[in-house]
Amino acid sequence: MHAERNGDISFWYADIGGRPAPRPPMPGNLEVDVAIVGAGYTGLWTAYYLKQAKPDLSIAILEREFAGFGASGRNGGWLSGGFGWSREKYLKTSTRESVIAMQKAMAGTVDEVIRVTDKEGIDADIRRTGNLTVATNGPQLERAKSEFEETRSWDFNPSRLEWLDAAQAKARINIHNVLGGYVINGQARVQPAKLVRGLAEAVERLGVAIYEQTTVTDIEPGVVSTNRGTVKARTIIRATEGFSAGLPGQERTWLALNSAQIVTEPVPDELWEKIGWAGHELLGDAAHAYCYAQRTREGRITMGGRGVPYRYGSATDVNGQTQQATIDKLHAILKRLLPQAAHLRIDHAWCGVLGVPRDWCTTVGLDPKTRIGWAGGYVGLGVSSSNLSGRTLTDLILGRDTELVRLPWVNRQVRKWEPEPLRWLGVHSMYQLYRIADEREERGLQHSSRLAAIADRITGH
Repeated sequence: MHAERNGDISFWYADIGGRPAPRPPMPGNLEVDVAIVGAGYTGLWTAYYLKQAKPDLSIAILEREFAGFGASGRNGGWLSGGFGWSREKYLKTSTRESVIAMQKAMAGTVDEVIRVTDKEGIDADIRRTGNLTVATNGPQLERAKSEFEETRSWDFNPSRLEWLDAAQAKARINIHNVLGGYVINGQARVQPAKLVRGLAEAVERLGVAIYEQTTVTDIEPGVVSTNRGTVKARTIIRATEGFSAGLPGQERTWLALNSAQIVTEPVPDELWEKIGWAGHELLGDAAHAYCYAQRTREGRITMGGRGVPYRYGSATDVNGQTQQATIDKLHAILKRLLPQAAHLRIDHAWCGVLGVPRDWCTTVGLDPKTRIGWAGGYVGLGVSSSNLSGRTLTDLILGRDTELVRLPWVNRQVRKWEPEPLRWLGVHSMYQLYRIADEREERGLQHSSRLAAIADRITGH
């Protein structure tokens, strides 16, 4: 099935009237206290909290396109507060108590984002809900139970989690062949573009300059070079996430992993009665090549997944346009989980990139010698993680000794990704093995495919 529209950044921008008019570019050479590269969630949250803490700071945000052009305006709208990375990896350089404290801080981002949107009058279609992971075959059910037990053993508040048998899961959303699943409560659905655009306006009201159409060409201690001039700043923050590979010296820091989505036409009320989904849960499955979905404000279904996972050299898409093969894969997932919706028109398809560190564990930090900071490598959980990044960077920049700066993701260093073509081969091999593993499990394999474990070893997932 073809999409009525492909690209144009994302459906989220079509939902608010299309691509916004850009702000003016940087007018020439500048000197500020803090220069932030990237006007997505990370850069904007950092500027917001810095201005709240120290209003007299001069801050400039430099953006090649427009605020929210990247993943911040294209993601799945999961304000999850989730901890999607290996706790054991953080545990190697920390303590169990510290990892749990980080998990608690991440979960707290949901309330914090909602608090700020209420305070600043940002209407981002936020709706509190739970996150439902479903299993539709035996191996998926096995993994879901294992994930549930592991999460419960680590969670600071195990009552947030709820296991569902087949009937209970089906009562939430009428998923075809559902065998069970689990819910993590205390999360929220958002409209990503509304959130990032509203946050940009709030930051501007605080006196932060956002310079769009300004391409950063290099970052050195104290100086950011752009196509519009140079910026001198005591502190520089790299908030470029999946686009980081385009900066000199950052080509192998974070891999630019592709993710794509489709959105249906508005679903008629009589079809919603068949589907259920009255709780507006965030929806994912326990497949190896997992999906992510939401029920939108106006009653559409978005379905996301990896599609073509990686472009050679960490190349990025052109304005969100994705391949027909990816649209077909996402539509197939929609039909498999919700065959009732198979006939719905696909109104929009788009894609974007997210940053992936070599160990798949996100980081935030500030080098005290160079005063160059960073945050990202969110591996798809940036809607909530970026908020905690902004607060943590604020404390690091201002030299505060707080609980946030002692969390195990702060100043975490990992090795770089391999050079090409090894990077391309590794990522594509991983997702091909995931695809084969999922197909075998769908055909009746009784236990979780070993191919997926091999895939994880290849890339450190």
